[in-house]
Amino acid sequence: MKTFKIATIGLLMTMSVLTASAQKWGATPEDSVDCVTNTFLYREAFKNKQYIEAYEPWKQCLEKCPANNKNLYIRGVTILKSKFNATKDPEQRKAIVDELMHMYDLRIQYFGEAAEVTARKAFDLEQLRGNAALKDYYQLYAEAMNLGADGLEVAFIERYFDATIKYVTSGFADTTLIIDNYDIASDAIDKLLATTTDSTKRDELHKVLINIENHFSPFASCDELVKIYTKKFNTNSDDITLLKKITTILRKKKCMDTELFFAATEKLHALEPTPSTAYLMAQMCYNKEKYTDAAKYINDAIQGAEEKDKYNMYILQGLCYANSNNYSAARSSYNRAADMEPTKGEPYRLISQLYAKGARAISDNLGGRSAYWAAVDAARKAISVDDSPENVEAAQRLINSYSGHFPKQDDAFMLDLIDGNSYTVPGWIGVTTTVRTRK
Repeated sequence: MKTFKIATIGLLMTMSVLTASAQKWGATPEDSVDCVTNTFLYREAFKNKQYIEAYEPWKQCLEKCPANNKNLYIRGVTILKSKFNATKDPEQRKAIVDELMHMYDLRIQYFGEAAEVTARKAFDLEQLRGNAALKDYYQLYAEAMNLGADGLEVAFIERYFDATIKYVTSGFADTTLIIDNYDIASDAIDKLLATTTDSTKRDELHKVLINIENHFSPFASCDELVKIYTKKFNTNSDDITLLKKITTILRKKKCMDTELFFAATEKLHALEPTPSTAYLMAQMCYNKEKYTDAAKYINDAIQGAEEKDKYNMYILQGLCYANSNNYSAARSSYNRAADMEPTKGEPYRLISQLYAKGARAISDNLGGRSAYWAAVDAARKAISVDDSPENVEAAQRLINSYSGHFPKQDDAFMLDLIDGNSYTVPGWIGVTTTVRTRK
């Protein structure tokens, strides 16, 4: 009796506070009063975990004042799932799931958050009805991703991809959908990683990405990807969206040595040239030993690239020139790379190799051996700016190798060249160095 009195007092107090603004609670004053009453009743039952008893007053609130409070929908999930679990009748269970789906639609209508709520709708449908609702819950996951994948919990992105695989393996679509949706899911996680600094959340994102990769692997051999996308490319090679999808997916799966990747990138660069596509074309032409073409593409890439990207581009440009025997231009490219990254030894090691490679073209009466003095100097410069173990080891190997090509002491003496004297290497090298000999 005491509990009833307290509840009654609580109800009267709630009604006295809310009746003044009753129109906000329903379409009519009568509805509003009912809403105030039923809100109190369902909340009390819910608070005491009497979810079945909470259902009827909760349902009245949903019908008469659906815009009242978002908690009406959050609690509604618990109430309806409790009703679902309380019955084994298939028809009743189906009706309860339908009611839950309708409740989610109302939540979107009155409180927005369409992407997140649609994903929750998909998840509950999957959990409550399983494979019987596969077509429906897959479509809901896909709709949620389309509405705003970057705003979803990462678990929903994983469920979306798992649903995709079930959808395809159940015969509702072909393997292309798995590949397309892998691109969508992995891209969404990449974007979340780019904006997330919290280490725990980043670990979770990486874990989900690995899970998605593992599920994708059976469908993701280069041969399978090329087979699927070659048909699409041949049918519509001017579709920029398709070309971006092909190049992205093949790059992610390390299928860049395929003819399809080359053809798609070449076409994409022709239709929508960017520094990125030019750089890719340069890399591929270089790998095919088409150095003149590679140099053309890398020059285009450098023109529009951001400063932070130019180091690698200058290195590739130098390699293109070096393999075309344009040693002077190659050295200029390596020096530009060194200007971009002053603490890296790689440019100087490449210059060292360049001098050694061009030694025979030097007319110094020593058979070009003076070039090796310049080569050793460049390798030592690499060590002086970059003391990383990898660089020091690589540069020291060059020094050891090229020192063995120094002119013999007797040969140098006949040309009045004495150890320690200054000497300018002739020809395109043209640097001043120091005479060094071997016995």
